[in-house]
Amino acid sequence: MAATAKLICTACGQGNRIPLDRSGDNPKCGVCGAGLITGKVAELDVQTHDKATRTDELPLLVDYWAPWCGPCRMMAPEFAKAAQSLSGRARFAKINTEDHPQISQRLGIRGIPLLILWHKGREVARLAGARPAAEIARFVQEAQVGV
Repeated sequence: MAATAKLICTACGQGNRIPLDRSGDNPKCGVCGAGLITGKVAELDVQTHDKATRTDELPLLVDYWAPWCGPCRMMAPEFAKAAQSLSGRARFAKINTEDHPQISQRLGIRGIPLLILWHKGREVARLAGARPAAEIARFVQEAQVGV
């Protein structure tokens, strides 16, 4: 039997199990039909953030940002490039810390942009500050979480 991974749909919050050998085939949520591994950056709310960071069995890199933050806005296209380059091997998402300040408080976030890599329910690593796409991708790959 093929190895599988559990992923939370970033659109509806439903748990899905996908075969890992088919992760590059654009798997879709069994409930809402949204793509689970799209190579794009998903926008999270608090509930979906919490479910995905606790549950996802594929590495999940979350960008903690705010719209008033110049470095956050500058890094957004680079974050999207890194998401595309690691499509099928990691998922990328972002959460607005201005709209969801409880996330910053709970995770002890003191400055943004901040990238936190999550895997199988635990925080693996943090990377502070705006970074180019190549550095973001290298950060995920060097964390040695199956990428």
